[in-house]
Amino acid sequence: MSFKAANEYENERVPEKAQKGPSSFWGMYAGEHTAGTEFMIGPLFVALGVGAGDLILGLLLGNLAAVLTWRYLTTTVSMRTRYTLYHKLEMICGRRLVSVYNLANGLLFCFLAGAMVTVSATAVGVPFPEVRMPSFSDTMPTGIAWSVVVLIIGAVMTLVATRGYQTVARVANYAAPWMFLIFVAAALATIPQLESKELNDIWTGVPTGDNPKIGFWGVFFFAWFCNAAMHLGMSDMSVLRYARKASSGWAPAAGMYLGHCIAWISASLLFAYQIQKFGDAASPAPGPMVFEAVGWVGLICVVIAGWTTANPTIYRAGLAFQGVLPTLSRTKATLIAGAICTIAGLFPAFAMKLLDFVGIYGMILAPVGAIIVVDVFLAERLGFASDPAAKGLTTFNLPALLAWILPALIGFWAVAHFNMPLPTYATLPVWIGSGLLYIILSKLWSRPALHTP
Repeated sequence: MSFKAANEYENERVPEKAQKGPSSFWGMYAGEHTAGTEFMIGPLFVALGVGAGDLILGLLLGNLAAVLTWRYLTTTVSMRTRYTLYHKLEMICGRRLVSVYNLANGLLFCFLAGAMVTVSATAVGVPFPEVRMPSFSDTMPTGIAWSVVVLIIGAVMTLVATRGYQTVARVANYAAPWMFLIFVAAALATIPQLESKELNDIWTGVPTGDNPKIGFWGVFFFAWFCNAAMHLGMSDMSVLRYARKASSGWAPAAGMYLGHCIAWISASLLFAYQIQKFGDAASPAPGPMVFEAVGWVGLICVVIAGWTTANPTIYRAGLAFQGVLPTLSRTKATLIAGAICTIAGLFPAFAMKLLDFVGIYGMILAPVGAIIVVDVFLAERLGFASDPAAKGLTTFNLPALLAWILPALIGFWAVAHFNMPLPTYATLPVWIGSGLLYIILSKLWSRPALHTP
């Protein structure tokens, strides 16, 4: 079968004729964030002992902070440049350095998409007793039957992603409203089955097993920074560069409040019921939980939920790999990303440790967004060149490399040294530190040029 990809303007500004109205973004963000990750994140809040009041307030305020970041930072930069993140970084850093970033970015996005393949596989596997569902402790494939299911799902998701942004957005637009209703229906069906309907008996404030405990600030920072790579890290430049109006920057609110608020709460209710019913033997696998609540329609929802998260993530990863190998077509780059994603989906660890994983990839990828913000808004004002590689001033931007790597390493050290329960506590200091360090180093590196006659 032949798949013809549309022009995605990978290495040029998006022209006016290709720009899109808000309707192209609201459905995509609602679908991407009311999706597979929600089925895993909700249960993890219960496992980490979040109290009812801390959960609700932390979600309301943390998601507001995320929406404001998308609207006033990411969208502004995206509309001003109209470039993908990868092409903009090449203009700043030079091809050699940006290839390193693109490789890291693409691989991390593949692992995230792989977690969504895992989520969908837990639904497809429900009718087949030979498919053993993963638990929080599983890191390796649970058997041959599980592996076959994952490989089929990953292949289908990859083929959809090769069709480009328009197809990805269309799938999300169709799926998002229905998925949200299934999340709500599953929660409503579960509530009557709970032994106690008191909020403090559902979200007890007591972590399960050996898990650390988090409270309001843990929920707030996770809600704000679980997508740090997309907003602070500017990965969503690849999507929002198509925005015709700045009002499209409000579109992530659909995902934040339908998905990262209501859907997280709904999914946590499902797992709270499993704990009340099975105790320590409770399974967080989304497929069986949702099937018990709403039956077959729930299984379909879990499959599509993983799909609508994995599709745009594979698309982004394909763009990243194309940045490493510019002669590679976007379709072939997306196929490579899909293959890696599918292999990652075989390993349940990415899904079962999702809170830690998204914090780690945010800490790795977000700092480059600070470098872009400095380049777009501050470089010329502060006396050093914007887009230095594009202007022939450097072929390898060492200040950018150091500003990316050093704060991230310090962040990892701080998480481990201070025993932070989630890496997202360190995301904002790392991002600010990267921006400041890039300013200082760029001024120092450019100083000799200021004295050139």
